[in-house]
Amino acid sequence: MGLAVFQQSRILAVAAEHMRLIWIGIFLGVLIWSGIGPKDTVTWGLEVFPAVLGGVILWVTRERFPLTPLVYLLILVHCVVLMVGGHYTYAEVPLGEWFREAFDGTRNNYDKLGHFVQGFIPVLIARELIIRLRVFNSVRWRDFFVVCFCLAFSAFYELIEWWVALLSDEAADAFLGTQGYVWDTQSDMGWALFGAIAGLLLLSKLHDRQLRERGYLRQV
Repeated sequence: MGLAVFQQSRILAVAAEHMRLIWIGIFLGVLIWSGIGPKDTVTWGLEVFPAVLGGVILWVTRERFPLTPLVYLLILVHCVVLMVGGHYTYAEVPLGEWFREAFDGTRNNYDKLGHFVQGFIPVLIARELIIRLRVFNSVRWRDFFVVCFCLAFSAFYELIEWWVALLSDEAADAFLGTQGYVWDTQSDMGWALFGAIAGLLLLSKLHDRQLRERGYLRQV
């Protein structure tokens, strides 16, 4: 039994190291690409800063508080979404333009993908922290809290966009990406809420399995 546990731990450690190298390679590759000739340099800095900050935090905490592979992967996806949006500005990302033309839409909705991800991914990050720090005994209260956290995070981000708009007329339109939609702020928060709920419904079981494999979760 002891040997089996040791072998499993060793396999997990090797897999984690390989994943870390791949993660860093993709992160740096997309970051460098996004910084080469961005549509608007100020907007690029504003959009990419959260990704860079997140990368630094993950590097500092990699030994003391390693996360599950699922959460690391999701964070990388979120960083890529931010970097792509920063390179083109959200209103001009080619993927959003393709969908707009394919479905005869009136606006580039890449920003809605970004806000959906803003709920879908942070909800798993918050979930892991809450479980491992044993903040709640009740699963229902835990799930309610992490969804509320994501909605509050989305609202705070909208406040940041508002402050940027007040301070920088030049970068305001590109950073806000409203594209003339009067309900843009409310729909952004709505997409983040939908994303948080979807993340819980779709990934909780996989997340629990990875938490158990690493001894972070005893019971659900």
